[in-house]
Amino acid sequence: MLRRTMTEFDIRAGLQHVLKRIDEVLLQRPNAARPLLVAVSKTKPAEAIIEAYDSGQRDFGENYVQELVEKSQHPDIVAKCPAIKWHFIGHLQNNKINKILSLPNLHMIQTVDSEKLATRLDAAWAKLKPASESPLRVLIQINTSGEEAKSGIGMNEAPKLYQFIRNNLKHLQLVGIMTIGAFGFDYSTGPNPDFVSLMQVHRSVCEANSLTPDSVLVSMGMSNDYDRAIEMGSTVVRVGSSIFGHRAVKA
Repeated sequence: MLRRTMTEFDIRAGLQHVLKRIDEVLLQRPNAARPLLVAVSKTKPAEAIIEAYDSGQRDFGENYVQELVEKSQHPDIVAKCPAIKWHFIGHLQNNKINKILSLPNLHMIQTVDSEKLATRLDAAWAKLKPASESPLRVLIQINTSGEEAKSGIGMNEAPKLYQFIRNNLKHLQLVGIMTIGAFGFDYSTGPNPDFVSLMQVHRSVCEANSLTPDSVLVSMGMSNDYDRAIEMGSTVVRVGSSIFGHRAVKA
């Protein structure tokens, strides 16, 4: 049995608080689908992931390839979390594609931002997996804030990339779009412009590809604003510190 000293933050309580807040937001949006909660576990130990899993959480997100490699193959996680679903939510370099696609229980890559990366993922998945296996689930990452330091395709280019992947890459299952957005937005000034922008892209993608809005996932919102994101239309939220506690600053 895990001892509380292993994880100082009460993960079960943190997870329940987030789920309760999601329920509260959905009361104001009765026709909205329940969003998928991805618990962002970067820098957190295996014990914390197992505790969240034991509390009912199944989807977990990691930002770094090496960390996902280690956690997805950790003997305790493999033994105690058989139905875990891993989401990669960081920048993916071409030379790391084979390493990440071969991992157990990989559920989704949320950060596809170019035809080149998408094409390489498609080819690698075709080689690594038998033909009977389902296509690789992916989201297109969009740089809604325009920050050079952030990855993501430009807003105007997103519908074209969406169409390219859908029409040409049969080993990828394109299920939606995502953004990271600028940090620390002041909500007293109004709606988050990154959320507004991503919902505009969502509409453009749906119109350009003749898709219904509910068939295209929208991944936006983190610990400090996941509730605001759901209010704006997010169907996937990526929550870390509100579940696991704040990450320690690396020396």
